[in-house]
Amino acid sequence: MHVFVTGGTGTIGTPVVAELLATGHTVLALARSDASVEALERAGATTIRGALTDLDVLRAGAAQSDGVISLAFGRDYGSAEVLAQGIADEGAAMAALGEELIGSDRPFAVVSGTPWVEGRAATEADPLPLEGPVAGRARSVMAALALADRGVRAAAVRLPRTVHADGRGGFAGLLTEAARRSGVAGYPGDGTQRWPAVHARDAAVLFRLVLESAPAGTAWHAVADEGDAVRDMAEVIGRRLGLPVEQVPDDTFGPFGPIFAMDQPATSTRTRQALGWEPTHESLLADLEHIDPESA
Repeated sequence: MHVFVTGGTGTIGTPVVAELLATGHTVLALARSDASVEALERAGATTIRGALTDLDVLRAGAAQSDGVISLAFGRDYGSAEVLAQGIADEGAAMAALGEELIGSDRPFAVVSGTPWVEGRAATEADPLPLEGPVAGRARSVMAALALADRGVRAAAVRLPRTVHADGRGGFAGLLTEAARRSGVAGYPGDGTQRWPAVHARDAAVLFRLVLESAPAGTAWHAVADEGDAVRDMAEVIGRRLGLPVEQVPDDTFGPFGPIFAMDQPATSTRTRQALGWEPTHESLLADLEHIDPESA
């Protein structure tokens, strides 16, 4: 399969491109910079130059493909306004990609987040939240899945709060970055709230499986660790960086503060049973032991 990938140089995209190439697929990847072109072509992909907001470029990439994986998202989460713009840009990009695939029966794998359900771990059957700071992402994903009725084999891979590799990535990575800046390995809430996690290379395998075989209109959970306590993450971060571990106000983490303070475990039982996906890489807490105390 010739696959068009956006976000192919990120924490998730890099192993997705590698997984596709290693299993016999070819990759056309969106590249927004010379550095991205170099990295992607060195990995074995071909590239098309453009940004996530270049909708005509996205349509052209999708038109050349047998399937699409949409991963790109903005990298600046410093304010609610910037986060909202990133969500809007992602939604417009997903809509443009999906429109190009209408009537073709080609696969379209989009990225989402795991939902949260009070009192239990979320499952693949639970709906995405339509309120809160990231509700716009849920609406974009729902619109993509609705393309199943228009001849698109659209499916969503729901990623947990932390997709990690080499001690970095996701919400746990944001905890580490905040600790380096402040000199305190801080955690919001009482620290007992749980976040699910997955290693990036395990998530990449699931994206490939979904692209190859997932039925239209379905959602899948890339969850390896059902829920690690946030204080446990902070303890590892503090020990690796030689910093005190303390509770800090939720607003320390900007627009993500309310989400950071929530208990939000999730399972992947149906995903494992239906698609044969089985995570094999190390857990989040083990991976955080790779944090480099000397790295900026």
